[in-house]
Amino acid sequence: MQITTMGLDIAKHVFHLVVCDGRGKVVKKKRLRRSQLLSYFAQLPPMLIGMEGCASAHYWARELTAQGHRVDLLPAQYVKGYVRGNKNDYNDALAIAEAVRGPEMRRVPIKTAAQQDVQALHRLREGQIKVRTAHANRIRGLLAEYGIIVSQGLNSLRRRIPEVLEDGDNGLSPLFRELLVQSMDQFRVLDDEVQAYDRRVQAHSRSDEDCRRLQTIPGYGPMVASVYASYVGDGRGYRRGRDVSASVGVVPRQHSTGGKATLLGISKRGDRYVRCLLVHGARSVVRAAAHKDDPLSRWINQLRERRGVNKATVALANKMARIGWAVIRTERDYQPV
Repeated sequence: MQITTMGLDIAKHVFHLVVCDGRGKVVKKKRLRRSQLLSYFAQLPPMLIGMEGCASAHYWARELTAQGHRVDLLPAQYVKGYVRGNKNDYNDALAIAEAVRGPEMRRVPIKTAAQQDVQALHRLREGQIKVRTAHANRIRGLLAEYGIIVSQGLNSLRRRIPEVLEDGDNGLSPLFRELLVQSMDQFRVLDDEVQAYDRRVQAHSRSDEDCRRLQTIPGYGPMVASVYASYVGDGRGYRRGRDVSASVGVVPRQHSTGGKATLLGISKRGDRYVRCLLVHGARSVVRAAAHKDDPLSRWINQLRERRGVNKATVALANKMARIGWAVIRTERDYQPV
């Protein structure tokens, strides 16, 4: 008996696997604890291992690849269609084993540890921004209860709170003034933490060669270049630039039947954070294009006149994703036409 394929359903502590032979017949099922996993696979001959591209999957993929196995990460939404019967861990593992044998099944590129480092940096930065925004809205809401209205925006809050504290006739009690001072101190701490993350991102963008090349493309700043480079990696996981833009979700959804093609709005698949930054970068280019006459600006202005600002912005984000992949794969700076 020659085992060739395995479906591995990963979790935090308990893992389930299904082993198949060359004909796809199930020959073994096993349940392993986390501490047993690597030692068990070290005793097996090299084989194809399928896993869903979910939490901790990239770590296990790197570890199993180092042991000589071939690991394919599959999008979880595509594996779901292979599940038969009731949902349980063994049926999930069997579905993975069947899906990974499909030649046209899409794969998730395995991230390196360096890519995950940058991803962690951006995730922590994004989390602190959300905490800061929530804290600012909390202060603004509490002040509204005392009849003091502060305009939206962090700069308005920074400018207005000292004026509120200095005003002795606004009816605020000594207790609330103390609480307001303490809240603003917490806000400044959050401000400093976000700025520290920004400095780390900028330092990474200066030191990484792919980020430097990406910043030669209109719309790519240090933030966009850093997160895009960590998302795409070396670009080998994608056959062409359109695959990247499709994975980010800036291409139209399709609902076609009977030979009639029907295109809808953008799919919004993939990483929301990457898509958000690409659109923000594209928006700045679209805004500046109104006063320029280069080929890219003329294309943007014509598209904006026909379809509006928002659609022109998303179309440019699509183009940015495709150009970014080409710049990384060819290891050359962007050359305007």
